[in-house]
Amino acid sequence: MISPQAIIEEGAKIGKNVRIDANVFVSKDAVIEDGCHIAHGAAIYGKTLIGEGTRIFSYAVVGSIPQDLKYKGEDVELIIGRHNIIREFTLLNPGTQGGGGKTSIGDHNLLMGYVHVAHDCRIGNHCILANAATLAGHVEIGDFVVIGGMTPIHQFVKIGDYAMIAGASAVSQDIPPYCLAEGNRAKLRGLNLTGIRRRLGSEVIDELKKAYKELFVSGEPLGQSAQRLLQSPNEHVRKLARFVMETKRGIPYR
Repeated sequence: MISPQAIIEEGAKIGKNVRIDANVFVSKDAVIEDGCHIAHGAAIYGKTLIGEGTRIFSYAVVGSIPQDLKYKGEDVELIIGRHNIIREFTLLNPGTQGGGGKTSIGDHNLLMGYVHVAHDCRIGNHCILANAATLAGHVEIGDFVVIGGMTPIHQFVKIGDYAMIAGASAVSQDIPPYCLAEGNRAKLRGLNLTGIRRRLGSEVIDELKKAYKELFVSGEPLGQSAQRLLQSPNEHVRKLARFVMETKRGIPYR
């Protein structure tokens, strides 16, 4: 299952039933778990872990050093979870010393062509990053998030679970869970109803609709509304309120 034209440095750990095509490079510190497929021309650099069942397509560059001038060769890593799809020409960087030394990507994500995940990012599970979405350093993305194509995310931005960012937006502030944002600069436009209807029941969605209006439409001070919603019996409403209370970059709702 490993092409004789692949270059695999001594020390690399390769699991069972792994397919590695011609002209692939795998570094000595890489770990590729069972059932992965690394397609023609892809490169796996540095201390990179690729979880089982992950597919990496042609000419993806995974684990190359951070695009950060402060990086001076420190021991850093990239952790990729299970059953991810990483398409052509993606660029995924490890962490930096200043950000904890690790970039992590969870399970069951789709990263389409030309996606860039920079140093010290954290991506959850079941996310979709469409073509040419770009994450600057230290970005945190929750679970079931959709990022549209050609969308840049500013460094240190946080995006909550089930959020959706429309294509060709530019995100410079935090996007709360369950919400939809679009525009340059991106602003909240409502709830991500298409996404949350796939996972949550109608009663939960109705509560989230009420909470969204209370937070972002009522005109009441945002912190005051969020503080009150922290007492809600609905865990999803509490998650939304907690995100608002903890934001450091602000919420773009006006």
